Amino acid sequence: MSQAQSTHSNLPETEFNLLEDAEDADNHTSDSTATRLSLQFQLDDSHLGLRIDQVAAIIWSEFSREKLKQWLKDGHLLVNGNTVKPKYKCEGDELLTLEVELEAQTRSLPEDIPLDIIYEDDDIMVINKPVGMVVHPGAGNSSGTLVNALLHHYPKSAELTRAGLVHRIDKDTSGLLVVAKNLEAQFALTKQLAKKSVYRLYDLVVYGNMIAGGTVDEPIKRHPVDRVKMAVLPGGKDAVTHYNVKERFQHFTRVQARLETGRTHQIRVHLSYIGYGLVGDPVYTPRVRVPAGASALLNDTLRNFKRQALHAVKLGLVHPRTQEEMMFEAPWPEDFKQLVDVLRSENAAY
Repeated sequence: MSQAQSTHSNLPETEFNLLEDAEDADNHTSDSTATRLSLQFQLDDSHLGLRIDQVAAIIWSEFSREKLKQWLKDGHLLVNGNTVKPKYKCEGDELLTLEVELEAQTRSLPEDIPLDIIYEDDDIMVINKPVGMVVHPGAGNSSGTLVNALLHHYPKSAELTRAGLVHRIDKDTSGLLVVAKNLEAQFALTKQLAKKSVYRLYDLVVYGNMIAGGTVDEPIKRHPVDRVKMAVLPGGKDAVTHYNVKERFQHFTRVQARLETGRTHQIRVHLSYIGYGLVGDPVYTPRVRVPAGASALLNDTLRNFKRQALHAVKLGLVHPRTQEEMMFEAPWPEDFKQLVDVLRSENAAY
């Protein structure tokens, strides 16, 4: 276990915000196979008059009712060999048959890679991802990824889409990720994302003197020329980032950003758009800006900081089984801490 803290608190629903692929730039191109599920159940008089989706949820409680409804509609869950609607009323003597293929991430190989696990139970894992670790295997990254590590730590994750991952952060962004350990947990967490009921908070350091916090509400889409980049452009997907000033330095500001939506590179794009590029960002702020009169220590620190100064520091969610509201926190990685310490020492010199 790391030094990161996990606490359970009664967070108001309005304090939760969307958790998606907000800071991800890794392309998931790994192959997948399928795990076939074949189940049968004979109903009796105790099920007379009940809706079929209600009965299925009681019988196969490891799956969400929504997932079972979808399987009914898609013809994977049959009643006496026939497709029925979720509101079908049971007569109490039907034979239920469930035949479904669960997409599995099995082509990627398990690798014994250490994981910084903040929290784990039978349903979820919360992981503090280090800088430099790619989340999903993809072009040029077939090994050494978080998926490879998950397959070794928990082999049954091979039965889940993306090995149980429900969101991603970029290779050079550090911090918290939640991983599902079963289909029901994965479905419940994905539903929380869609409902914007997951809280994620980032710490970051930007160039410039930010006076006050605010909100950036600007659409984001792929850059029309530089396909590595995202950009604020008309016709893009809605994107909202809330930000607050946490600490001011002579030529830099430490900021916390909270995502209302989750778009690729959202924080990096939005903060650059309003004139506050992230320190070390090789895509959106590629030129190192050393202020006039900076000490040799600050000069070296800035030039040697090779990744965006961005850390997913807090993660809040509702546990998919217990419905408990949970909040997790991960400490700054050493490079981020050193950067802030140097800025503080530089600031004290003025």
